[in-house]
Amino acid sequence: MSELSKIREHMEVIGADGAHVGTVDKVEGGRIKLIKADGGSHSEHHHFISGGLVAGVEGDQVRLSANGDVAVSFEEEESGEAVS
Repeated sequence: MSELSKIREHMEVIGADGAHVGTVDKVEGGRIKLIKADGGSHSEHHHFISGGLVAGVEGDQVRLSANGDVAVSFEEEESGEAVS
């Protein structure tokens, strides 16, 4: 079973350092779609995290392979473009 298939709605997404990155809305197209409220200054729409950053799923948390501050720099728009 792939790690992405273990991810459920409302799980917390954390960096390798334990920092909060976001909250799962759902998995879509091999990426984690975060809830809108985790979009910071872009909270009117969803941001996405590549499934390739997932290091593991434990309990109600999705742990990424990058620290939280680095992981948010990899966030994408729905189109796949980098968040600007």
